[in-house]
Parts: sequence; structure tokens; C-alpha cells
Amino acid sequence: MSQRPPFRVLVAEDSATTRELLAEILRADPEVELVGEAKNGLEAIDLTKRLRPSVVTMDIRMPEMDGFEATRHIMIEAPTPIVIVSGIADLHEVETSMHALRLGALAVLPKPPGPESSAFEEQSQRLLQTVKAMAQVKVVRRLPERVTGRYPPRAPRAEARVRPRVVAVAASTGGPAALAQVLCALTPDFALPVLVVQHMARGFMEGFAAWLNTAAASLRVKIAQNGEPLRPRTVYVAPDDHHLGVHGESVALSNAPPIDGFRPSGTFLFESIAKTFGNAAVAVVLTGMGTDGIAGLRAVRSAGGRIIAQDEETSVVFGMPGAAVAAGLVDDTLPLAAIGPRLRELAAP
Repeated sequence: MSQRPPFRVLVAEDSATTRELLAEILRADPEVELVGEAKNGLEAIDLTKRLRPSVVTMDIRMPEMDGFEATRHIMIEAPTPIVIVSGIADLHEVETSMHALRLGALAVLPKPPGPESSAFEEQSQRLLQTVKAMAQVKVVRRLPERVTGRYPPRAPRAEARVRPRVVAVAASTGGPAALAQVLCALTPDFALPVLVVQHMARGFMEGFAAWLNTAAASLRVKIAQNGEPLRPRTVYVAPDDHHLGVHGESVALSNAPPIDGFRPSGTFLFESIAKTFGNAAVAVVLTGMGTDGIAGLRAVRSAGGRIIAQDEETSVVFGMPGAAVAAGLVDDTLPLAAIGPRLRELAAP
């Protein structure tokens, strides 16, 4: 049996120390081949075009051209999976990393600590797992987005329509950019609370929420706090390492064990809104790897709630929404640009 070709990785990092650390981690995995190292964004673009790596790890803060601009150029000129490897101490750098995700980067990770740190092994393995997973994602050339309000007709429902009282969203790979587009499409008259589970490396959620809050001008986006009341036009993002749910009309956080390896978990969130809001709940599944959320969607379906999934064509990875579609749980399978308008339609008086 022939072996899989190695995952070819290009590292873009201006710090020689960090660059060598990343190289050491990558070279330690026999499935990975380090094909090049770039010291700035201009070199990253040039080497990506010449070496055609499977994936690029991209720093944000670099001289001559930063990682944000390099990502934009690569996704237009030589589409390649990009993993942002960023510092988390600087909120501005985290927000810039989120912008890079919107331009087509697939994931964001913290820079690993040195070998003397107790977290070195865990974060090194996460880096390797992410690099190898993202290397297998098919990315496309980034062109100006065309937004349309048209979408396929939804499946007929036997029951009378109930105006929703809450929207819950779960996403993973590609989710930050997709979520930003959905929230930006929600106009000031959209008055429902929105709860969000986004799979992301620890340390980035505060910056992620701050970035969304800037992007979605009509809504207030914040990290969820246990016991706070659900308010209209407010988006509650699950904090690091806590499940997000609801109890009555309030936010409920939990440190219960991970579900299928995830905490926060889409299944926890969906089961919670199904139990509390029944047929007045709307669940949305955006792009992402794996099947997180499926058990929770069954609870939403049983309670009479509505389920919307992002379609395959506009998903970076069709894993999570694809599993929901395959399970026969989805009412609407929509292109990303149509999800916001559909939510506005459902929430209209």
C-alpha cells in the first residue's frame, strides 16, 4: 500500500526564535515536510507561488507586509490553506487575525510556548493536528462576494408558524467569517437574542467577540456571562472551555464534561434551547469539521423548532452542516448569503 505524500508546510514568521520553534515542531512529525520559511508577508506570497505548499502557517505582525495582507494576496493569487499562528496577548493582533479569517484563512492558533513550558506538548500537538487537517481542505480563489437574497424553497411544515424567540448557532472551521456575514445581514429590526458556539483555540474568544461587535453594527456582541438575562439584539458567544445554554430567559454556562470532545458544544446549546423554547427555537449550523450538534438538532426537531444549515457550495468544510442534512433534520439548506435574510424573515412580526 502506497503511503500518503507528506503535508508540505510553509512557515511565515518574522521572529527567528519562533520560526525555529515552529520548524522543530513540524519536523518532528513524519507526516509533515517543512518546504520553506518566510520572514515577512512578501516572502510568504513569493514562496507560496513557487513551492505550492499544502498549507501555510502565517504570523500576523511582520515587517514589509503583515500576515493580513499576505493572506489577502495568497487567497487571490495562489489559493492555499492558511493557518494563522498569532500572539493572544495583544487584542489588536487577535482582531487582525479574525480579519484574516474573513479573507480566507481557515483557523487561528496561539503561538506555542517553548519546550520548557508545561503546555508545550499539548499546543504542539494541536498545531500539528490543525495543520494536517487544514492541508486537506479545498480552498478557492477569493473573489468579490456576491450577496443574494434568493434561496431554494424550504420544506413544507405541517404545523402553524410560530414566531421564534431565540436563535442558536454552531460553527467550526470557516465559522468566524461565515458568522460575521450572517450577523452583518441582521438589520436593527431583528430583535431576537442569538447564542453562538464557535470552536476556536483557547485565548481567542475575547478578541473574536470584540471583532464581531465591530463588524455587526446593528447588534451587540459579547462573551456570555452566567445568569445574565437574554436581551434582544444581543449576541452571546460561548467563553473558553464552557458550554453555553439557557435557563428560562437567562444565559446558563456549564463546565460539564465535553460532548464528543467539544466544550463548548453545539449539541449542549441546541438541546438547551429545545428544552426551554420548544417550537420557538431556531438552530443554525454553519461550516465546520465533524458532526458536533447533531444530537442537539434532533432535540430541536422533536420540539418543533426550525433548523437551518449552510449549503455545501458556500461552506469551507461541509462536515457539520452536511451531517445535519444527511440526518434529515434540516428545514432550509441555504447559501451563506441567504441565511441572514432567512432569519429576518422568520423573526418578522
